[in-house]
Amino acid sequence: MRDLQSIKQRFSIIGNYFELNRAIDIAIQVAPTDLSVLISGESGTGKEIFPKIVHSHSARKHGSYIAVNCGAIPEGTIDSELFGHEKGSFTGATDSRKGYFEVANGGTIFLDEVSELPLATQVRLLRVLETGEFIRVGSSKMQKTDVRVIAATNVDIEHSIREGKFREDLFYRLNTVPVNIPPLRVRGDDIMLLFRKFAVDFAERYRMPAIKLTEDAKEVLLGFPWPGNVRQLKNITEQISIISDSREINAETLRKFLPDYAATKLPVLLKKQEEAAFSSEREILYKVLFDMKKDMNDLKKLVFDLLREDPDAQGVTETHSSVIRRLYDDEETGSPLSPKPTVNVHTPSAENDIQDTEEIVEESLSLVDKEIELIRKALDKYSGKRKMAAEELGISERTLYRKIKEYGIDQK
Repeated sequence: MRDLQSIKQRFSIIGNYFELNRAIDIAIQVAPTDLSVLISGESGTGKEIFPKIVHSHSARKHGSYIAVNCGAIPEGTIDSELFGHEKGSFTGATDSRKGYFEVANGGTIFLDEVSELPLATQVRLLRVLETGEFIRVGSSKMQKTDVRVIAATNVDIEHSIREGKFREDLFYRLNTVPVNIPPLRVRGDDIMLLFRKFAVDFAERYRMPAIKLTEDAKEVLLGFPWPGNVRQLKNITEQISIISDSREINAETLRKFLPDYAATKLPVLLKKQEEAAFSSEREILYKVLFDMKKDMNDLKKLVFDLLREDPDAQGVTETHSSVIRRLYDDEETGSPLSPKPTVNVHTPSAENDIQDTEEIVEESLSLVDKEIELIRKALDKYSGKRKMAAEELGISERTLYRKIKEYGIDQK
């Protein structure tokens, strides 16, 4: 316990939460070994302190300690930064350069935000972990290094593995000893200890009395979720210390400095693309009319195909066949949206009487206007792209083109 307190004082760790103490204890126990360590925890929890604890209690404490933020290095230069490069290996490589793994030989390298590494770099890192070998960018010479790797992440790497963004074998190699840092919101009284420590530090820095919280303000502080963890608490304490005129902070004053996350976490309604064009009831009705006409035309084609196979068996005269064929041909060369006659075909009765009836239904001008309006809406939706507009209307692109010409529809 005495060692634990001395480590907290040395590395400025505030708090007595049991999971925090457990994380420190694991770091001390694993330090004398060369096992890889993966530190996980939310952003702002202080993950960067634990690699220093491991390094300072290891046999490598007199060697180099290099911290690398993998998320801050561009993908095009990350391999060069980690493994070095040869002169002329890429544009701008005017000299040869050692990488971090070469410089940290005999020491410790801390890879923060390791989940941000590109897949190609992950392969190189896995080889270093397994064999201690690496190759500079632009070189064919194998080099050796003796480096202890400690990694940290604030994301769920197992989820990244399922999405194909992180190699599973690298995860297991890094996760030899896992260390989890608890979020601030679960640490209870540690929140008050940290607040008082930060308040005193800022009072000394800015030469002013330290701020204090009333009882109702303490309840607000303990009930806040702290998504930014210790880093957020420190920043807010500094803001209050500088901006607030009063040195005694009540709940109302404190709330002014705390972000209202409840208001920003309301569900967002996303409008699906397929619902964008025909949202009103009138437009839906127009769409139904188009679909009905298309179904009717398809039915005409189906009837003709059946009769064409064996017209005599159906008792259809040449007149029937010619009429239906004329409808079918008109479907191929004309428009399925134009007015067409409806043909009723009756099979012969016992007396071999055949009745032919044709009923021509003229569509009103209003329906034509609706067709024009709907075609224009579909073209506007897809910026004049006829193929996509035709699919939306449920007709062929050829038919849509013909209707545009027939109605004289302007395409913007």
